[in-house]
Amino acid sequence: MGLILKQLFAFIKLLNSDTGSISLALGMTCGFILGMTPVLSLHSLLVFLILFFFRIQIGAALVTAFFFKFIAFLLDPLFHYVGSQVLELESLKGLFTQLYNMPIIPYTRFNNSIVMGSAVITFALSPVVFLLSRYFIKKYREIVVARFKTTKFWKAIEATKFYQWYYKYDQYKWN
Repeated sequence: MGLILKQLFAFIKLLNSDTGSISLALGMTCGFILGMTPVLSLHSLLVFLILFFFRIQIGAALVTAFFFKFIAFLLDPLFHYVGSQVLELESLKGLFTQLYNMPIIPYTRFNNSIVMGSAVITFALSPVVFLLSRYFIKKYREIVVARFKTTKFWKAIEATKFYQWYYKYDQYKWN
């Protein structure tokens, strides 16, 4: 639980910082994929590799995955229905048979209806999640952060010696 709280606070700090909105939105999209699909599958490993090899916010991905995992359980009947429909398509049975006989592909667990349904729905919705999260990050920074920085409370905090010390420390820490 401590790791999730630490990641949540780091995510809030990232939202309030000048970190690029694309990196945050990609992290949230990867978290959406990780949260909505079953963990023990090959495509989840692929998403983790993408997180580690590219400049994507891992904290945003972990926090988003944590919250989407709860929603995924509610959507399992929908995932089962969509996965069953895809797996029972007569035109794809030959392809699925060939894929199942390949060396690594069966580890994707594509023959499970919930895994197939969640993968189809999640990968189809990923561009929408990316665009929406990027939009909401920009709006959050424009409206909430800008308004909060004009309050008397924030100006009083900025005037304290502790804040000035922390601001200098934070600049030296990352440079």
